[in-house]
This record gives sequence, structure tokens and C-alpha cells, in this order.
Amino acid sequence: QVQLVESGGGLVQAGGSLRLSCAASGRTFSSYHMGWFRQAPGKEREFVTISRKGGSTYYADSVKGRFTISRDNAENTVYLQMNSLKPEDTAVYYCAATRLLGSSSSPGSYDYWGQGIQVTVSS
Repeated sequence: QVQLVESGGGLVQAGGSLRLSCAASGRTFSSYHMGWFRQAPGKEREFVTISRKGGSTYYADSVKGRFTISRDNAENTVYLQMNSLKPEDTAVYYCAATRLLGSSSSPGSYDYWGQGIQVTVSS
């Protein structure tokens, strides 16, 4: 069982930056693929990015070049640095984890989820 707790959300003006953190419980963090998803009101949960356990990363086109995922296996934490934020980035952001990865961008591929954290970008 893995518990995930997100932090670092809030309100920011367009063009600004935020860094989200996701702290994971357990001693096998390095064996998990870690993803970030987001869900805006009235929309489906959508893939943002993944840090695979082997170190590779993958981003949704909508955030490529603006967002950066990183992980600190010693601290059991994954980060999402969000720069050049746009109003359309406004959503609840979720951290997710899985050991056996199917489709990186499918929510169904992930076994564990955080409670979500609000990010609001004002225009």
C-alpha cells in the first residue's frame, strides 16, 4: 500500500510558477512509476506527465516545455515544476503511482492516488 500526499498548490497569476510536491509512504518508492494528472471542472481527468522508475519522462503536449517532473528517491517525493502557467492549467492536480505500467497516459494504469490539490491560474 502506498499513500500519496500532494502539496504546493494555490493561486497564481498567468505567467507565474508553482511547484507541486507529492510525498509517498513506504520504502520502495524507486520501484514505482510516478505520474501527475489533472481534472478541471466538468472535464475528465487528463494525463500531465510521468516519471518512469527507470528515469525517463513523458509529457502531454499541452504542458511540454513549461512543466518539469522530477523525483527524489531518497526523499520518496516527486515534484512538478510548473512555469509559464496559463488559465487553462487551472485544475485539481493528482499524483499517482504504479509498479506495473500499462498506458502512461491512462488513469486506469495507476493503482494509487493522492487526494488532489487545487491549482488556480488567474488571467
